[in-house]
Amino acid sequence: MANVNKVMLLGNITRDLEVRYTPKGTAVCDLGMAVNRIRTGDNGERIEEVTYVDVTLWGRQAELAGQYLGKGRSVFIEGRLQLDQWDDKQTGQKRQRLRVVGENMQFIGSSGAQGGGATSSPGVPQAQGGGAQPEQQQQQAQSPPPPPQGGAAAADSFDNDSDDIPF
Repeated sequence: MANVNKVMLLGNITRDLEVRYTPKGTAVCDLGMAVNRIRTGDNGERIEEVTYVDVTLWGRQAELAGQYLGKGRSVFIEGRLQLDQWDDKQTGQKRQRLRVVGENMQFIGSSGAQGGGATSSPGVPQAQGGGAQPEQQQQQAQSPPPPPQGGAAAADSFDNDSDDIPF
Protein backbone atom coordinates (compact mmCIF):
# COMPACT_ATOMS: atom_id res chain seq x y z
CA MET A 1 0.00 0.00 0.00
CA ALA A 2 1.23 3.52 -0.83
CA ASN A 3 1.92 6.05 1.91
CA VAL A 4 1.81 9.83 1.83
CA ASN A 5 3.34 12.15 4.40
CA LYS A 6 2.59 15.70 3.20
CA VAL A 7 1.69 18.82 5.19
CA MET A 8 0.75 22.29 3.93
CA LEU A 9 0.46 25.12 6.45
CA LEU A 10 -0.33 28.80 6.03
CA GLY A 11 0.00 30.73 9.26
CA ASN A 12 1.89 33.28 11.32
CA ILE A 13 5.23 33.00 13.08
CA THR A 14 4.75 32.99 16.87
CA ARG A 15 8.27 33.99 17.98
CA ASP A 16 11.47 35.53 16.65
CA LEU A 17 13.69 33.00 14.92
CA GLU A 18 17.19 31.93 15.76
CA VAL A 19 19.38 30.04 13.31
CA ARG A 20 21.88 27.53 14.72
CA TYR A 21 24.45 25.43 12.94
CA THR A 22 25.34 21.76 13.28
CA PRO A 23 29.00 20.79 13.84
CA LYS A 24 29.24 20.14 10.09
CA GLY A 25 27.97 23.68 9.33
CA THR A 26 24.37 22.95 8.28
CA ALA A 27 21.90 25.67 9.27
CA VAL A 28 18.89 24.68 11.41
CA CYS A 29 15.95 26.89 12.35
CA ASP A 30 13.08 25.88 14.64
CA LEU A 31 10.01 28.06 14.40
CA GLY A 32 6.54 28.09 15.86
CA MET A 33 3.50 28.73 13.70
CA ALA A 34 -0.05 29.60 14.62
CA VAL A 35 -2.65 28.34 12.14
CA ASN A 36 -6.19 29.70 12.57
CA ARG A 37 -9.46 28.00 11.74
CA ILE A 38 -12.76 29.87 11.87
CA ARG A 39 -15.97 27.92 12.16
CA THR A 40 -19.57 28.51 13.17
CA GLY A 41 -20.80 27.01 16.41
CA ASP A 42 -24.12 25.26 17.00
CA ASN A 43 -25.84 28.48 18.03
CA GLY A 44 -24.42 30.49 15.10
CA GLU A 45 -21.57 32.23 16.90
CA ARG A 46 -18.20 32.55 15.19
CA ILE A 47 -15.50 30.40 16.82
CA GLU A 48 -11.82 30.86 16.05
CA GLU A 49 -9.54 27.93 16.86
CA VAL A 50 -5.76 28.27 16.88
CA THR A 51 -3.40 25.35 16.36
CA TYR A 52 0.26 25.80 17.25
CA VAL A 53 2.73 23.84 15.14
CA ASP A 54 6.49 23.38 15.55
CA VAL A 55 8.40 23.50 12.25
CA THR A 56 12.08 22.73 11.58
CA LEU A 57 13.87 24.09 8.53
CA TRP A 58 17.30 22.97 7.31
CA GLY A 59 20.03 24.38 5.08
CA ARG A 60 19.41 27.43 2.93
CA GLN A 61 15.73 27.54 3.95
CA ALA A 62 16.77 27.93 7.58
CA GLU A 63 19.11 30.79 6.68
CA LEU A 64 16.45 32.58 4.61
CA ALA A 65 13.85 32.15 7.37
CA GLY A 66 16.25 33.59 9.95
CA GLN A 67 16.98 36.54 7.67
CA TYR A 68 13.47 37.44 6.48
CA LEU A 69 10.95 36.04 8.97
CA GLY A 70 9.99 37.39 12.37
CA LYS A 71 7.20 37.20 14.90
CA GLY A 72 3.80 37.87 13.31
CA ARG A 73 4.98 37.36 9.72
CA SER A 74 2.90 35.07 7.49
CA VAL A 75 4.53 32.09 5.81
CA PHE A 76 3.47 29.07 3.77
CA ILE A 77 5.26 25.82 4.61
CA GLU A 78 5.12 22.51 2.78
CA GLY A 79 6.73 19.59 4.49
CA ARG A 80 6.34 16.25 6.20
CA LEU A 81 5.44 15.07 9.68
CA GLN A 82 8.14 13.64 11.92
CA LEU A 83 7.63 12.01 15.31
CA ASP A 84 10.41 12.63 17.85
CA GLN A 85 10.60 10.17 20.77
CA TRP A 86 12.80 10.34 23.86
CA ASP A 87 12.98 9.38 27.54
CA ASP A 88 12.40 12.26 29.94
CA LYS A 89 15.52 12.54 32.12
CA GLN A 90 13.60 13.92 35.11
CA THR A 91 10.64 11.54 35.21
CA GLY A 92 11.94 8.61 33.19
CA GLN A 93 8.76 8.56 31.10
CA LYS A 94 8.72 8.08 27.38
CA ARG A 95 7.88 11.36 25.62
CA GLN A 96 7.00 12.17 22.04
CA ARG A 97 6.36 15.24 19.91
CA LEU A 98 4.97 15.56 16.40
CA ARG A 99 6.53 18.31 14.29
CA VAL A 100 6.77 19.40 10.66
CA VAL A 101 10.05 19.26 8.76
CA GLY A 102 9.78 22.02 6.15
CA GLU A 103 10.71 21.11 2.60
CA ASN A 104 9.35 24.19 0.75
CA MET A 105 8.71 27.69 2.07
CA GLN A 106 7.11 30.83 0.66
CA PHE A 107 7.01 34.21 2.34
CA ILE A 108 3.55 35.80 2.35
CA GLY A 109 2.95 39.56 2.30
CA SER A 110 5.61 42.19 2.82
CA SER A 111 8.11 42.31 5.65
CA GLY A 112 6.40 45.43 7.04
CA ALA A 113 2.94 43.84 7.13
CA GLN A 114 1.94 41.69 10.03
CA GLY A 115 -0.01 38.91 8.39
CA GLY A 116 -0.22 40.19 4.85
CA GLY A 117 -1.80 39.34 1.56
CA ALA A 118 -1.48 36.43 -0.78
CA THR A 119 1.64 37.45 -2.66
CA SER A 120 5.26 36.91 -1.83
CA SER A 121 7.53 39.79 -0.95
CA PRO A 122 9.21 41.46 -3.93
CA GLY A 123 12.93 40.92 -3.95
CA VAL A 124 12.77 38.16 -1.35
CA PRO A 125 13.91 34.78 -2.66
CA GLN A 126 11.58 31.84 -2.20
CA ALA A 127 13.13 28.73 -0.67
CA GLN A 128 12.11 25.46 -2.25
CA GLY A 129 13.73 22.10 -1.80
CA GLY A 130 16.44 23.47 0.48
CA GLY A 131 17.61 26.36 -1.69
CA ALA A 132 16.63 29.62 -3.29
CA GLN A 133 15.60 30.15 -6.89
CA PRO A 134 18.41 30.42 -9.42
CA GLU A 135 19.64 33.99 -9.82
CA GLN A 136 18.18 34.34 -13.33
CA GLN A 137 14.69 33.39 -12.11
CA GLN A 138 14.97 35.86 -9.22
CA GLN A 139 15.83 38.67 -11.64
CA GLN A 140 12.91 37.74 -13.90
CA ALA A 141 10.54 37.70 -10.92
CA GLN A 142 11.71 41.18 -9.88
CA SER A 143 11.50 42.85 -13.32
CA PRO A 144 8.12 44.11 -14.57
CA PRO A 145 6.49 42.14 -17.40
CA PRO A 146 6.98 43.49 -20.93
CA PRO A 147 4.15 45.62 -22.35
CA PRO A 148 1.63 43.77 -24.55
CA GLN A 149 2.35 43.76 -28.28
CA GLY A 150 -0.06 45.67 -30.49
CA GLY A 151 -0.76 48.68 -28.25
CA ALA A 152 -4.30 50.07 -28.56
CA ALA A 153 -5.36 47.41 -31.08
CA ALA A 154 -4.68 44.69 -28.51
CA ALA A 155 -6.73 46.57 -25.89
CA ASP A 156 -9.64 47.05 -28.35
CA SER A 157 -9.75 43.35 -29.20
CA PHE A 158 -10.09 42.35 -25.55
CA ASP A 159 -13.54 40.94 -24.91
CA ASN A 160 -14.67 41.80 -21.39
CA ASP A 161 -17.91 39.79 -21.56
CA SER A 162 -18.23 37.91 -18.25
CA ASP A 163 -20.71 35.44 -19.83
CA ASP A 164 -17.83 33.76 -21.67
CA ILE A 165 -16.07 32.45 -18.56
CA PRO A 166 -15.16 28.81 -19.35
CA PHE A 167 -15.78 27.45 -15.85
